[in-house]
Amino acid sequence: MTSAGAPATPILHIDMDAFYASVAVRERPELWEVPVIVGGGYRGVVLSANYLAREHGVRSGMPATRARRLCPQAVVVAPDHELFGRVSTAVVETFRRVTPLVEVVSLDEAFLDVSGSVRRLGPPVEIAEQVRATIHDEQAITCSVGVAATISVAKLASKRAKPDGVVVVPPEEITTFLHPLDVGELYGVGEKTRAMLHRLGLVTVGDVAHTPVRTLQRAVGDHLGRHLHELAWGDDRREVVAGSSGAFGLGGGEPDRSMGAQETFGRDVDDRTVVLRELLRLTSTVTGRMRVAGVAGRTVTLTVRFADFTTITRSCTMSEATDVTQEVYRTATALYDALGLQRARLRLVGVRVEGLAPRESVHHQHVLGEREHGWSEADRAVDRAARRFGSAAVRPASLLS
Repeated sequence: MTSAGAPATPILHIDMDAFYASVAVRERPELWEVPVIVGGGYRGVVLSANYLAREHGVRSGMPATRARRLCPQAVVVAPDHELFGRVSTAVVETFRRVTPLVEVVSLDEAFLDVSGSVRRLGPPVEIAEQVRATIHDEQAITCSVGVAATISVAKLASKRAKPDGVVVVPPEEITTFLHPLDVGELYGVGEKTRAMLHRLGLVTVGDVAHTPVRTLQRAVGDHLGRHLHELAWGDDRREVVAGSSGAFGLGGGEPDRSMGAQETFGRDVDDRTVVLRELLRLTSTVTGRMRVAGVAGRTVTLTVRFADFTTITRSCTMSEATDVTQEVYRTATALYDALGLQRARLRLVGVRVEGLAPRESVHHQHVLGEREHGWSEADRAVDRAARRFGSAAVRPASLLS
């Protein structure tokens, strides 16, 4: 504890261990001792892999064909996003029983500020162990926790805790912990920045820490130079912001800034009709999720991946935010047609709606002659039917084949 009575290491970074794969194995105990890959299918990419598969080099985001070559004995499991959503909702509720200061940064990780919880629950390391035990008991999956004075150090500590562990970095040990690390491990440093720093001879965090700020700023720019220097000394002043993202699970916090879906075709496609049918299906999925979340968006982004893996994106911002399937689909179709692809062979297409805001904050500007009831009401009628009879109960005619 500090002299003021506050804990010296109040920040927890909690990272679920191989989240998708852990949940999938939980549902199929016979897979407990075999390598498991979630997602991928025949031509897709790996969504997650358990640690047995990772021992063979399988990683998230890897093409499924490469993953199967590395670990041919792995069992491939289709993702159950509804199940993942239920589990992650329960996990974030566990976090919020500990503290209201929960910042969710991705599907499988969150920061907690437990400054106000120590009198009730004990020191931060005890809280970390309580959270891990609760998640294991209630959800039968594991997580790793980093405990530190700052967000950036807690993030690095949780990586060292994997799998299924806790690592505490007291303030007096921050430099000992940080300085031997590769500079690419600093929170927020990507591959390009890492490569640039390595070219400058700055290989470890200690190298950056002992480089004068002005020298760093001349090399990488004023803002980044100062930011890197602060991170290298563990001087990260950013605070945990409660509910800044709703990515972890289906509820709580502010809405996601974007929602999207994509599909890898079973074989390369050059037929416009087939592509547009898939775009309609993806759009229906995305706008359905938006309506459940109560959000609407203005910017539609189309992703196209060609047979040679070249990928392009195109975006269009509409005059008004919407959650209407046909409006988003029309925009996605226009973006696709504007590419002028002729008979180009496509491997994947995707649709994303960005700039999401609460639906009640969006006001539709009616135009002269507009029908009183239109596609928006039709979408909501479809949603009601789907909730009662299943998602396949009502859908566009072109998707029936």
